[in-house]
Amino acid sequence: MRIAAALLLFLIARPLSAQEPVQEPFRPDTVQEEPWVPWARVGLFGFGARLGADFEGGGQAVASLALDLGYVADERLRVRLSGELGFLNTDNTYVTSLELVYRFMPDSALAIPYVGGGLGLSGRAECEADPDCPALWLQFALGFEIRLRDEMNWLVEYRPEDAFRRHRVLIGLATRRRP
Repeated sequence: MRIAAALLLFLIARPLSAQEPVQEPFRPDTVQEEPWVPWARVGLFGFGARLGADFEGGGQAVASLALDLGYVADERLRVRLSGELGFLNTDNTYVTSLELVYRFMPDSALAIPYVGGGLGLSGRAECEADPDCPALWLQFALGFEIRLRDEMNWLVEYRPEDAFRRHRVLIGLATRRRP
């Protein structure tokens, strides 16, 4: 009896599911306008954690975090805040940067090259003994991300810092928010 009821239900439901949906006639007063998109948007669009090396002098190990805090004019022109800690071989150093980063591809792409620049505040241990410390540095970034999962990417970044006087290479992971 159960098999007969299931078969009857299947035979009735199958033709109903194949029917075309009923379309309402077009009425001009129901047209929705595109939502207004501001020229800038603030939010957490991504987060990155990176490790690498600084090749200045004896070299240093570097740990870094970066936040994509919004975009300006285009979703690919991001405002990024980053912090870097250098340690080993010399005085411990820090750099905090605010940068504009242009991503050449959308976040959904398999590989995303990017370039950026901004200003960084740099210091080191025993900074109070040096009148030039902390210093304001001109920062640059050149890198690419490769998709690992839907919202996570591998990244490799070259950072010529202090107007190309220091050179850092970083490797890490970055998350990206879905649009």
